[in-house]
Amino acid sequence: MYFVYVLQNKEGAFYKGFTNNLERRFAEHTRGQTQTTRKMSGLKIVYIEKYITIEEASKREKYFKSAAGRRFLKKKLSPP
Repeated sequence: MYFVYVLQNKEGAFYKGFTNNLERRFAEHTRGQTQTTRKMSGLKIVYIEKYITIEEASKREKYFKSAAGRRFLKKKLSPP
């Protein structure tokens, strides 16, 4: 099982990624072991999707990083 996830910091910036172990990966982010999120504080998981194959998860992560994917997430994560 693979997880595609979106993190948000206290300033509102997003980070998108995928992993096969969400707890471990989130701990790495919060401990500063990931270069991209090292300087981001107050991280929280704001969105998760599950996939069976690594190929599906990778494809979805790439979509989230595209302009269309950012629009999707903005709509999905904005308050009603």
